[in-house]
Formats: sequence, C-alpha cells, structure tokens
Amino acid sequence: MRSRPFVVAIDGPAASGKGTLARRLAERFGFAYLDTGALYRATARLVLDAAGDPADPATAAAAARRVDPQLAADPRLRGDKVAAAASVVAAIPEVRHALLAVQRNFAAHPPAPARGAVLDGRDIGTVICPDADLKLFVTASTEARARRRVKELREQGTAAIYEAVLQDLHERDARDSGRQAAPLAVAPDAEVIDTTMLDADIVLERVADLIARMLKEKEWQ
Repeated sequence: MRSRPFVVAIDGPAASGKGTLARRLAERFGFAYLDTGALYRATARLVLDAAGDPADPATAAAAARRVDPQLAADPRLRGDKVAAAASVVAAIPEVRHALLAVQRNFAAHPPAPARGAVLDGRDIGTVICPDADLKLFVTASTEARARRRVKELREQGTAAIYEAVLQDLHERDARDSGRQAAPLAVAPDAEVIDTTMLDADIVLERVADLIARMLKEKEWQ
C-alpha cells in the first residue's frame, strides 16, 4: 500500500492531444487533473485585464502570485490572444518560480478523494514532478496540430485560418523550446507518444493499460 499519490506527468507542445489524454486518464482512474498551462493562461489573463505588458517580468510575476488552480476553469482562458500572451509570460523565470509551488503542491496533495494526480504542461516531467510515477511526452506534427486547433476554434464559434494558426504554433514551439527557464523537453525516462496518426481512443487505452499494470504491480490500491 502506497502512502503517496500516483502521479502522471504529461508534457508536449500545444494541440498535441496531451490535454485530452490527461483529462480522460484522470476520469478513468479517479485522479485529480491540473492543466498547468491554464495557470500560465490565467497569469496572462490577469496581465491583459490590467492592460499590462505580458513581457514585463515584474508585472507578470505579480499576476502569477495571484493565481490558484481554481482559475484554470475560467472559459476566458481559451482565446488565442490569451494563449499567445501565456507563451510569453511562461518564458519569464519569475513567473515559473511563482507557479512552481502551486503545481508541486497539487501533485503531492491532490484534492480529496483523488488517489493520484495527472498534470500536463511543458516541464512537468523535467522540472515540476521529476519523480512522477509515469512520464509521457505527447507530440504530433505541426501540421496535424494546426488542423486540430483550427477545428477546436471553429467548434467554439471562433473564426480561424489554418495558415495563421500554423504560424502561431511554429512561433509558440520556438518560444517554448528555446526559453532558458524550463524549456519544453523530453524527460530521459519519458515514454514518447506521437499522435499524428493515432486516434485519441487508441492513445487513451494504451496509456490506461500501462497505468493499470503499474498500479497492480506496485499494489497501489
């Protein structure tokens, strides 16, 4: 019998399918779920609401210190303007430091009655939860991710042009991978899943089977 939560860390670029996988795994196993990217979007939203500059470290860090996981559910965080600003604030070391404890505390003490936690983002397996029980890196081609993002936006009633979304993803990938503070990277012990040609249900079942075996093998009941 394990006394601490079972933690799943899922990293990957935008629109790779990691969020969908994380939410479905949390539901399947009764784990708590935290979209850590939403914490950065919440930070960006607070900055934009105050007409501040997302690239200003002091402004962004002050906003980050006001963020808590409950803000992650705000539907206003899903717009492209907020997403672009979030990628900017996420590159600021002071912002990442301010949100570090929030994320680690969620993993170590998921809300009851959850017996585990699933966190997805850019640096979960490398920085936030380096001792996670399972680390995944979910990726896909930029073109596939752009198509998914366009579909998502249009389903939300937002006009979206494929070429513009593709360019935005290229720029976000470059910022996420090139930043000095906790860049997007594959943890050495992470399992890489390329979803370009894979159905979301197939990915879910593959990972769910792996988690089920781990829980059984380690008597994580």
